[in-house]
Amino acid sequence: MVSSNLKSPYNDSLFYSQLYVEIIVAKKIQAIRGMNDTLPEQTPVWQKLESLFRQVVSSYGYSEIRMPIVENTTLFKRSIGEVTDIVEKEMYTFADRNGDSLTLRPEGTASCVRAGNEHGLLYNQERRLWYTGPMFRHERPQKGRYRQFHQFGVETFGIGSADIDAEVILLSARLWRALGIDKQVELQLNSLGSNEARALYKEALVVYLSTHVEQLDEDSKRRMVSNPLRVLDSKNPDIQALLVDAPKLSAYLDDESAEHFAQLQKYLDAAGIKYVINERLVRGLDYYNRTVFEWVTTSLGSQGTICAGGRYDGLVEQLGGKATPAVGFAMGLERIILMLETLALNDDVKKDVDIYSIVVGDGADIAGFKVAELIRTELPMLKMMHHCGAGNFKKQMKRADKSGARLALIIAENELESDCVTIKDLQGKYEQQSVAMNELIKVLPSYF
Repeated sequence: MVSSNLKSPYNDSLFYSQLYVEIIVAKKIQAIRGMNDTLPEQTPVWQKLESLFRQVVSSYGYSEIRMPIVENTTLFKRSIGEVTDIVEKEMYTFADRNGDSLTLRPEGTASCVRAGNEHGLLYNQERRLWYTGPMFRHERPQKGRYRQFHQFGVETFGIGSADIDAEVILLSARLWRALGIDKQVELQLNSLGSNEARALYKEALVVYLSTHVEQLDEDSKRRMVSNPLRVLDSKNPDIQALLVDAPKLSAYLDDESAEHFAQLQKYLDAAGIKYVINERLVRGLDYYNRTVFEWVTTSLGSQGTICAGGRYDGLVEQLGGKATPAVGFAMGLERIILMLETLALNDDVKKDVDIYSIVVGDGADIAGFKVAELIRTELPMLKMMHHCGAGNFKKQMKRADKSGARLALIIAENELESDCVTIKDLQGKYEQQSVAMNELIKVLPSYF
């Protein structure tokens, strides 16, 4: 008979805790679904897009603002509304250690307005602001639409006339031209009118929908009660067919809004910007008024929106500030990059390396190191990678090719003896040549 006093590792709690840790550590940890890594091979196109955006907004005199990615949950409930899909289903909300309800921002406009109110940037002032960064929504991930996604946003405050509406549209159009996708996008416009005019239209729309309630899908029935304008936005073709005979929003526009919309069209016509008026283009939030617009494309398969904007004169006051006219837009980077990939417009994106230095033999590594630093100092516009970690000539050439560099600079025994550097064009456009060390800085720019 075995004594029960004999110690077994399987009765040891420490044994089980160590085993548990080993199992957990052994399991491969992966990114959260819908929150993606951007790998080194992918970042050049992101950098190109970000750089072009900064160039465009700077050319219009806009200033950058940076907001935190976590905000008080109340901010989004007050701005977006508690009966919207974003607040009800999609927000990443949690309680911090103090018990405060915090939310990862699902969009940038509310944060921008909160920051403007908090720091006294908006009242009785004109502001042209831009921002970029990650946003978060817990929705079903699909190509070009993720749980962590990135946006560029533009917000302007303190200007109520139609010329600023036109300006933000022209700004976005200029970015499409810079990216080479202006022929693949279409601008759609509409006017929501004043709050009073929109309220009258909502009543007429609900009356119409009520007489066809048996033809509505469940989503439209829910929206008819909570947010009637969103029915116009339905992707169901049967609902769109039903809406053909629905009341038109344009018939309910107040005179000032109609004049504002007509003036906007004059500015766009004068700038040569083509557009179509889409009377079913709406926003479901009450703080939106007058101008709404979207840039849409069919290059991603079914028609998709890559940029959406509009006037939201009521939001600043709704979030505790003084009444301030405002208009802006946001665009999704992932969908734009997907579009660039689909249209094969990423091929000209510059690689991470222009020049790769190869060093072979005693003393060459020190000489190559000095040459690399000299190039970085004198020609800072060029990207210089110096080979580290030794290796024979063949291995280093493979590394140079893999880096995507245009040139390889070779320093070996012959070069050291003659105080020169061999320049090899890895693209085969120019013949290989030997250049004196003191002439290298003068010669290199001719290759680029």
